[in-house]
Amino acid sequence: MAEPEAQLLRAVGLIEKDTNGDALWVWCYPSVTAELRTLLLRKCCLTDENKLLHTFVFGQYKRSWFYITTVEVQDSPALKKVTHFSIVLTAKDFNPEKYAAFTRILCSEENGSFLSKDFDARKAYLAGSIKDVVSQFGMETVILYTALMLKKRIVVYHPRIEAIQEFTRTLPALVWHRQDWSILHSYVHLNEEELEALKACTDPNLAQFRALGYIAGFTDSEVSSRSDLYDVYVNLADSEITISPVVKEAMTMGKLHKEIGQLIVQSAEDPDKSDSQVIKDISLKTKEILATLTSLTEVSDGNEKPTLNTEALKQKRFPPATENFLFHLAAAEQMLKI
Repeated sequence: MAEPEAQLLRAVGLIEKDTNGDALWVWCYPSVTAELRTLLLRKCCLTDENKLLHTFVFGQYKRSWFYITTVEVQDSPALKKVTHFSIVLTAKDFNPEKYAAFTRILCSEENGSFLSKDFDARKAYLAGSIKDVVSQFGMETVILYTALMLKKRIVVYHPRIEAIQEFTRTLPALVWHRQDWSILHSYVHLNEEELEALKACTDPNLAQFRALGYIAGFTDSEVSSRSDLYDVYVNLADSEITISPVVKEAMTMGKLHKEIGQLIVQSAEDPDKSDSQVIKDISLKTKEILATLTSLTEVSDGNEKPTLNTEALKQKRFPPATENFLFHLAAAEQMLKI
């Protein structure tokens, strides 16, 4: 059952930048930890030296979502010494459109109406454009699909945070059967606390399979040299995807991947298909693959969860890359005997 709205919203805060150029927390309700305050000051763009104003940013830190709307103050007699302010929300759910609308109302002097039911989670999941992703990466989109299916760690770089947010929020839709946006960390700085929190998302007990992957967005190009953070590196600015040597074997592409890639491209290039129809096409192919995998499992040793029968997989005589993919997919879906 969905949680009541009041329980999804965790806290509201206000950060102001004064005429001296200092950005300070001035108010919050009910409370925000010192650690989170420092993080949100970093995210709100008022402490940036580059003076770029980001009207709305969002991200996730330690299982809490944050949404920040920043406004320049125009000749307000009530805010004489304030040049900019940011409204900060922390919440339990991923819904950028909902919280952008809510913060816009909080920022404006006019009264506005806000109905939470106008913003259901599914709408938020479908708000990105798969077609845009495919038009940029074409057949290489299958690399992203494979990485997500196998729960690998994807890092995305672009100097513009807006470009990163738009792109990264769309990627979980490639594995629609999971409907899991908790893997998304769309705005990460190369800061030790943030990187530690990001690394903590992967399950150390299943390290050999990196059972819980993530999608992390960075605006700092130095992230490319941090190979400890990614299995797949996406340079969005140059439209390049790099597979780390660590996962080359698990990510070996074959006939099946070519089929999936062609299906993704054909569906996305069809002008009569909407983004949600493209997601549905990909999802049907995924269901087919998962059905094949399920047919090769068995329930044994009193385990309720079926596990992969590796002999049955070998007897199918799939092409090596397909067999390899199905084996690693079983690992990602926790269907291997440990």
